[in-house]
Amino acid sequence: MIPFDKYREHFQGSALGTFVGDALGREIEGWPREAVEARYGLFERMGRGLYTDDTEMMIGIMESLIESPRFDPALTAQKFLENFHPERGYGARIYGVMERIREGVRWDRVGTDSWGNGAAMRIAPIGFFFHDDREALREVALRSAWITHQHPDGMAGALSQALAVAMATEAGIKGEGIEFDGFLDELIEASGEVSPPFAKVLERVRSLKGTEGLGEKIRAVASTFPCDVSAPGAVPAAIAAFLLGEGFRECVLVAVNSGGDTDTIGAMAGAIAGAYYGLSAIPEEWIAPLENGPKGRDYVLGLARRLAELKAGR
Repeated sequence: MIPFDKYREHFQGSALGTFVGDALGREIEGWPREAVEARYGLFERMGRGLYTDDTEMMIGIMESLIESPRFDPALTAQKFLENFHPERGYGARIYGVMERIREGVRWDRVGTDSWGNGAAMRIAPIGFFFHDDREALREVALRSAWITHQHPDGMAGALSQALAVAMATEAGIKGEGIEFDGFLDELIEASGEVSPPFAKVLERVRSLKGTEGLGEKIRAVASTFPCDVSAPGAVPAAIAAFLLGEGFRECVLVAVNSGGDTDTIGAMAGAIAGAYYGLSAIPEEWIAPLENGPKGRDYVLGLARRLAELKAGR
């Protein structure tokens, strides 16, 4: 039986890893890699510590899972609406989704054919909570994505990110290493059942194996993937950042310094790295500045702790 402390360490690591990567990347969102390098050399200083829609929607999923641990998509849609603050930087299509939820349209009819990374950016809690049940993970991840993103690429991106978090959580709890090709193979197989084109893009991560040096890793990710708001452009970049990075800090630095949709790629890389390395691996200088209002840092940690308690049967 897995002790509660193990669940807490890796669940909180993934949840706060999302928050940290999101807040760090927020400061340079939209900057190309070359501009980040020219201005900062290496961007690594946490600014105001404010999260974006990535973390806000992740919070909604955690709240929903606590109330309904088997996952209720209708409840999750309501949580998204309750937490919706446009100033967090939501994409254009989400406004229509929120309006349809507000009007009472069924959860499975409010989404669009978006291929964006929005379903993947928020999905970490599904990955770590269902890490030991691949069948349930697949079903819940796809249902979660369908609320907003109904294009196969958007759904495959969400499934890949959830599965990456799940595998990282499992390995982290067991104290096992990550095998680059084996990890990637499972993601490619699962995503290929949903979107073969997405899986083909994910395969490009393999070409980066063996890249050495932080600067080279950043340039390799940025030159291999567009690092944009699409699921194929962002999710493989985050997965590559995790597989190439040595430790939590380097994983997130590779993701954020690759440029583009830096908050989301940082959030996803942080979610996977936090799931694997655990809460204690996140640098304190990145944690301390995080906003800590009613639904800030302590609230996120509390939600993840509650999910750990549910998983441990406490």
